[in-house]
Amino acid sequence: MNGRQRLLAFLRGEPVDSLPLMPITMMFAADHAGVKYGEYATDYRALVAGQIALADAYDVDYVSCISDPAREAADCGARVAMFDDQPPAIVETDALLADKARLASLEPPDPHTGRRMADRVRAAALFRQQVGDRKLIEGWIEGPCAEAADLRGINTLMLDFFDDPDFVHQLFEFTLQLGMRFARAQVEAGADLVGVGDAAASLVGPEFYQQFVWPYERRLVQALHDMGALVRLHICGNTGAILGGMGQLGCDIVDLDFMVSLADARRVMGPQQVLLGNIDPVRVLRGGTPESIRAAIAQCHRDAGPRYIVGAGCEVPRATAPANLRALTEYARATAP
Repeated sequence: MNGRQRLLAFLRGEPVDSLPLMPITMMFAADHAGVKYGEYATDYRALVAGQIALADAYDVDYVSCISDPAREAADCGARVAMFDDQPPAIVETDALLADKARLASLEPPDPHTGRRMADRVRAAALFRQQVGDRKLIEGWIEGPCAEAADLRGINTLMLDFFDDPDFVHQLFEFTLQLGMRFARAQVEAGADLVGVGDAAASLVGPEFYQQFVWPYERRLVQALHDMGALVRLHICGNTGAILGGMGQLGCDIVDLDFMVSLADARRVMGPQQVLLGNIDPVRVLRGGTPESIRAAIAQCHRDAGPRYIVGAGCEVPRATAPANLRALTEYARATAP
């Protein structure tokens, strides 16, 4: 089976030849291709070439448009710091919606004409041309809470939950519409699956998650499925307190960061939810040995059970030894679900 066949069959619950492999690779992929990260994040041709080279070298089952969380915010007009060999970063001290009254006049940008969003759409289209049906193609968007934090500022947004809940709902409605529009453009360009990064959601407690975040994530997942896309949810951080809600969103894949127990997630989410992860990317993947990494992934597999995809808790760090990443490949290819 090739990577796309393996993942699609696995997600349908059909027999596959081995466990799927879906590590998040961004800076590692750029370094593997010998490209400065500033170019990787701003030139879709560099990103596509780097992802394909990495996926072929390590037999990864998919390629991804992911690079950084600042694309939507940048095209909305947010101030973003750009670097030669580091990811773009939103300048939170000069947040676009520091004055929340500005939201009333803010319009979601067109993903086909916005400079940074259009670059990602072009990446999805070029992937479709160059990988065809060999690898699953993943688009990427920021989730409602993460994008709200990008536009408003993470600390200010946390206060808004208490001080102005009506505004939070208005802001989340805007970010939901923005995310759906961006996702549709990538799906129409060639993405099979849309990754949703909603990191800020790990910072709210279970009550605020259910009240503010979950309803918008749920609508987003439903909209993505209506577009014909698969959905991968990735929330960085400790999501132990919101596992129940995450498991009720209907995502095809749920990523879990290393702070979260896969055994707890399986118990809470039930036997059918596909889980991905979740070894510590730094201490275990970058800092370990191939032997210790294979042992750690084997434990993840035991905790998660058969509905499990091999990967780290978050991005494969820069300067990870190639043999360490290859240990994930070796475990996945040698192991049946």
